[in-house]
Amino acid sequence: MPGRPRGNLRPAFRRWRAGRPFWGGLLLALGGAEILLTLKASLDVILHVGMQGLAGYLLPAVMLLCGLLVLFNPTQRLFYSVIGVLVSLGTWLTSNLGGFFVGLLLGVVGSCLAFGWLPDQEPRVSRRRRRKAARAAKTAIPAQP
Repeated sequence: MPGRPRGNLRPAFRRWRAGRPFWGGLLLALGGAEILLTLKASLDVILHVGMQGLAGYLLPAVMLLCGLLVLFNPTQRLFYSVIGVLVSLGTWLTSNLGGFFVGLLLGVVGSCLAFGWLPDQEPRVSRRRRRKAARAAKTAIPAQP
């Protein structure tokens, strides 16, 4: 993209990311991708626990899809995150113990982050800024005799 200045991409991405549960959707999608990749591991690494048929591929694909839907359709994040956590827990039985626990944990944590995201919440003020504001307020008020 030679026509666009490079400095405009970062603020645009930050605005886009601020309007959606970015980290929750990303972790959920990464969990699904990790489980799909562990299904293709060599035979020395694979654990054959549970059903190894269509469900072994279907549940991580649904995780990946829910993660992408949380990112690109944040208005329905509650539904997608509930489906994501249920499917993540289901991979325990179907997909190499949830991708050797890594994909399972990524999916559960990502779903919880997406579920708990509040779109209209103001950004938190850091403890340092609160202390500075309290000190400034204390020094600004003159002592009354």
